[in-house]
Amino acid sequence: MKKKKYVNSGTVTLLSFAVESESTFLDYIKGGTQINFTVAIDFTASNGNPSQSTSLHYMSPYQLNAYALALTAVGEIIQHYDSDKMFPALGFGAKLPPDGRVSHEFPLNGNQENPSCCGIDGILEAYHSSLRTVQLYGPTNFAPVVTHVARNAATVQDGSQYSVLLIITDGVISDMAQTKEAIVNAAKLPMSIIIVGVGQAEFDAMVELDGDDVRISSRGKLAERDIVQFVPFRDYVDRTGNHVLSMARLARDVLAEIPDQLVSYMKAQGIRPRPPPAAPAQSPPQSPAHSPPGSPLHTHI
Repeated sequence: MKKKKYVNSGTVTLLSFAVESESTFLDYIKGGTQINFTVAIDFTASNGNPSQSTSLHYMSPYQLNAYALALTAVGEIIQHYDSDKMFPALGFGAKLPPDGRVSHEFPLNGNQENPSCCGIDGILEAYHSSLRTVQLYGPTNFAPVVTHVARNAATVQDGSQYSVLLIITDGVISDMAQTKEAIVNAAKLPMSIIIVGVGQAEFDAMVELDGDDVRISSRGKLAERDIVQFVPFRDYVDRTGNHVLSMARLARDVLAEIPDQLVSYMKAQGIRPRPPPAAPAQSPPQSPAHSPPGSPLHTHI
């Protein structure tokens, strides 16, 4: 700067810039994205005889079992993001009547053509009905139900629908390699998987599927996104007996990753939120003579 002819020490030229708005989960919901909720329940023999009080499937006349509590806690929240309230409900690991065939993808309502149940109460009714008709067996295979939901998710990939599969299970997974492959394939689709582990088993395999620390892979192929969230139900059993509080915590933690997972899919596919539907046109206000103070219309205006 002491030199008389000094101009500068160099220039920085900005060639271009762009302003991008970050879309949120609610932007997509406001734009009409529907959450398709499917539940899959573990009917393997390790759960114990449903007629005995030690069973995880025991149907007490006084309180919900762990499966019903987990389903209700998650379902009560997620149902509000699905307009038709019709939820496919599947079971796995049971022998079915009349021939004792083992199935890892059977409809709880008995309807192979349409496994959907009406609302959370409909799922609970179908679950209790299945407990009375099927025989708990095994093994614990996840891949069939993951593939079932992935098949449906693959049919609509324009951002208008997003699938969430809730798997409730008591134990160690039997088809780890096939499940990993199914999850890696599903990671490129509009879907997420929630796994709730009930009972006292070791859930090391579920932690591996969760992929929070190490992204899941299969046959050398890495999952495009982390789409699995695992929580052990026993961490939410309130010793004071306050089920409402503990189930609220369970729902919060189970659903915590869904918004980011949905947004990550949309961003990866370059899908922007649709504009919210226009509000219906309001009729012109009536004159005060026809709308006495205190009436709903007057208050609204």
